[in-house]
Amino acid sequence: MAFTGHVIQTFRVPRFVSNWEFIKKIETPDKRTVRFFLKEPKALFLSRTLTTPIVQKKRWEPICARAEKEAHLNTRKPLALLLEEKVVEPVGPGPFVFNNWEKGSHLLVKKNPYFFGHGKNISGFKLGPHVDGMQFRFIDNTDAAVLSLFTGSIDMYWWGLQENYIHDLDSHKNITVFTNQKSALYYMGFNVRKKPFNDLYFRKAIALSVDKPFIIKRIVQGYAVLSNSIIPSGNTFWYDPNVLKYGEGLSREQRIRKAYKLLRESGYTWELPPVNDEGKVVKGQGIRYPDGTPMETLTILTPPASYDPKRAMVGNMVQQWLEMLGIPMVKKSLSLGYLLKKVKVQHDFDCFVLGYGNLSLDPDYLRNFFISRNNKPGGWNTSGYSNPRFDEIADASADALDVNKRRQLIWQMQNIIMDHVPWIPLYSPKVAEGARQNRFTGWVSMLGGIGNRWSFCCISPR
Repeated sequence: MAFTGHVIQTFRVPRFVSNWEFIKKIETPDKRTVRFFLKEPKALFLSRTLTTPIVQKKRWEPICARAEKEAHLNTRKPLALLLEEKVVEPVGPGPFVFNNWEKGSHLLVKKNPYFFGHGKNISGFKLGPHVDGMQFRFIDNTDAAVLSLFTGSIDMYWWGLQENYIHDLDSHKNITVFTNQKSALYYMGFNVRKKPFNDLYFRKAIALSVDKPFIIKRIVQGYAVLSNSIIPSGNTFWYDPNVLKYGEGLSREQRIRKAYKLLRESGYTWELPPVNDEGKVVKGQGIRYPDGTPMETLTILTPPASYDPKRAMVGNMVQQWLEMLGIPMVKKSLSLGYLLKKVKVQHDFDCFVLGYGNLSLDPDYLRNFFISRNNKPGGWNTSGYSNPRFDEIADASADALDVNKRRQLIWQMQNIIMDHVPWIPLYSPKVAEGARQNRFTGWVSMLGGIGNRWSFCCISPR
């Protein structure tokens, strides 16, 4: 399937939003119509270009014209102007349309009689909507929200159901708790532009030392899935289950022994090795680089505990595990904005713990995170990873129209990254949601939870 040379859309568009990647445009002489063509076959045409939001012309054309004028005068960035526009009566072609909104109370949507999918069977689902409308209530107290689910004043608790409520809800005869993996990743990243993280064997030793099962069991209380790749395992088509897994099945002591062996064979020395002459594991001290110079104190950055206690605690534990190897490290908590500035813009860091709470199902982010041309201030390649072979495969993955060929390329990319470990994937969190089953049925459980467009098209009264 190739789209090269085929017209894909016809509409008037301001110049500042028409520079889509992989797309060229031809404007008619009267400048009233722009036709877009693919420059070359691209797999991302389907998952990126065709998912670009389309808005109502009569509502947004004057706003875009004003933003274009602002851009021409260089007084304001046009995107900022668009994002500031207050949408009072949203218009869309989906299964439901806007009815009313009371700020701080609820949002009501009603069935769209013109929805294109009504009555159609798509991907094994018979689409509705099968209900007249949906009311989204905003409840700022978790206890009150859970009580509302218990009493039946709401039918579904969307996202963020805390662990301490799950047992009581699950034991209720009319309530089902749905637990799904999120399309998300929490990870530890390295600055491979500088010592000692530019040393592959040093990074692998750290990967061996990080006890992911402990993180899953003790820090996130089992409410996550251990991650061995940048792509979450719940994204089953794109995830390679055979990626390299560091320290799998090893005890804490075995991890230290293996990491120590790797560093020793790479030329590192210690004043007091983490494994003594009797073969006993002890706390190492005074690690030195292969050239004999002492290793300086390293810093691991995390968000503050008030923002995310789990990531802050992961930083504490990583510090302790590396100190067992004699690696001097301190943990430093920074506000999220400042942390991102140091990591993504200034590249002023040793290592960090961060996360992506919502990754797309299409795994092109793997290319963006590690391709060398994104190693720039503000770029997605925060670690500074550079590998011509990875770049070649990554670009080929964006071009491959055959989905199975593209999957093979993305599996290769996962294996390269896990062999070189610029990041250590830690875990993908789970999301729990509760729904009453005595009034409605048809919830679609999938990666990311039951609050999805398939559910909203399929739920129906009992």
